[in-house]
Amino acid sequence: MRGLWLVGILLVIGGCGRYFPQDLQPVAQQVEGMAVNDDGSVTFNLDRLAINLKPMTDAELNRQFPAVSADGAASTNPYTFGDWQVPGDNWTRSRFTVMQLKVSNYQYPKVVIDPLKATITSTNKRIYHSFSYAQLYDYFRTFWQGRTGTGREDFKTRTSILRQSMYTEATTIFSGSEQEGYLVFPVLDDDVTNIRLDIEDIAVRFNYSGEAVETVNLSFSFERKVLQGNSLADALQAHKTLGRQ
Repeated sequence: MRGLWLVGILLVIGGCGRYFPQDLQPVAQQVEGMAVNDDGSVTFNLDRLAINLKPMTDAELNRQFPAVSADGAASTNPYTFGDWQVPGDNWTRSRFTVMQLKVSNYQYPKVVIDPLKATITSTNKRIYHSFSYAQLYDYFRTFWQGRTGTGREDFKTRTSILRQSMYTEATTIFSGSEQEGYLVFPVLDDDVTNIRLDIEDIAVRFNYSGEAVETVNLSFSFERKVLQGNSLADALQAHKTLGRQ
C-alpha cells in the first residue's frame, strides 16, 4: 500500500487538459528597496541588513537532501516526493511551496523575524499561510502506521530534517550574524500564476524591556507559467508553438 496515496494525487489531474505548473521566478519590477538576483532570489537591502528570499525547486531540494530523495515512493525528503514518478509518466506534482529565507544583519543590535507572519497572496485572491513545524510534524505523523518499524524511522527522518532546515520559529539575528531556513507553504493551486509573499512585523528596533518599537513589512513578487496538455511533453510543445506565433 506504500505510496498509493501518491498515485491518487496525480490520477486526479490525469486525462485531457492536465496542468503543469513551472518554477516560480521573480517579477522584474519589485517594490522599492528590492533587488532581483541572478539565482532567482530577491533581496531587500536596508543599509547593512539584507533579507533574501528564493523559491526552491523540487530538483534543488532533492539535491540538497540526496540521501532521502532517490528511493522512489519510499523517499523521505519532507519537502518533495523525491524522485518518485507515476509509472509511464515523467512529471511529479510538488508536495509544498518552499522558500529559502536568508537574513544577514550587520546593521542593528538585533532583528527578529517570525516565519508564521509570512503569507502568500495570489493575484486571483488565493491566500496561503506558512506552516509551523508543529503542523508539519502532525502531517507526517499521519503516515506513521504503528509506532515501530519503517514508519517510525521515516517519521524520525522527516521531522529531523525539518527541525534542522526549516525557519521554525521567531528567531533573533544579532548584529554581525546570519540566519537561514525554509518557509513552507501549501502547494499553489493550478490557477495561480502571480503571487506576492508578505513578511510582516520584522522587528528591527527595541526598547529597554525588549519590546519591538520599529518594524518593517516586506513584499516579494514572483510569477510562473502554468502549461496545459495531455502530457508534459505535449504542454511544452504547445507552449513553444504558441511562442512562435
